[in-house]
Amino acid sequence: MSLEEAIETTRIHSVAGVLEDSRGLVGTRPYRSPHHTISDAGLIGGGAVPRPGEVSLGHNGVLFLDELPEFQRNVLEVMRQPLEDGAVTISRGCFGDVSIAVHASGGNDSVPMRLFRRSD
Repeated sequence: MSLEEAIETTRIHSVAGVLEDSRGLVGTRPYRSPHHTISDAGLIGGGAVPRPGEVSLGHNGVLFLDELPEFQRNVLEVMRQPLEDGAVTISRGCFGDVSIAVHASGGNDSVPMRLFRRSD
């Protein structure tokens, strides 16, 4: 992970309150595997007190959605726009617009986030 990616990842984890106190920068790519009962706000972010969701916490790493057909339809629907745009946008009237980029980086090349189907 490059220094720039480590700083981005650390910022997101710090805002979410999941940064370990003993670590300075997050030096490994995150791996997030949310349970299929997660809410749409838990996956994409937002809520009464806006927080980054699993998609943002997986930034610069892996977001693994196991048992994809088990996820609620509305939760999968909130993934459609970020997959098309390559960014998560959470809009709140009193907070303004917050935009968090969602992509995986390999070296200097950006690879758009993709939804893969697992075949057994």
